[in-house]
Amino acid sequence: MDLAIFPPLNAGLNATSAFLIVLGVILIKQKAWTAHAVSMVLALFVSTAFLVSYLYYHYHHGATPFSYQGWIRPVYFTILISHTVLAAMVPPLAIATLYPALRSRFDRHVQIARVTFPIWLYVSVTGVVIYWMLYRM
Repeated sequence: MDLAIFPPLNAGLNATSAFLIVLGVILIKQKAWTAHAVSMVLALFVSTAFLVSYLYYHYHHGATPFSYQGWIRPVYFTILISHTVLAAMVPPLAIATLYPALRSRFDRHVQIARVTFPIWLYVSVTGVVIYWMLYRM
């Protein structure tokens, strides 16, 4: 299998996840509960597909070094470190957000979603930024 397909695939999955997360928030503000639920379940599915794809790629390829020097290097590593730390929080937060919704505990769901939303969105968007900085810049 050609591993070169994975970085753009992963960036696309991250971008799709970000789109679905924002769409989900817009839909809930419009009181479109079913559409919100579909959008967020799709975001969870796409994020899970990303995680599987990412782990497969890095198991077979390893790390890609950031080759640029100068002012951009600390910018890249600041984004990468914050992305990585917060990315580790997304799966448990997503599950913790989904669980009360499945139990119709929407008050608790909203409480946790207010924390999950910005973290998950940041991780999805910075995933695309990291791809761009590593492979397209």
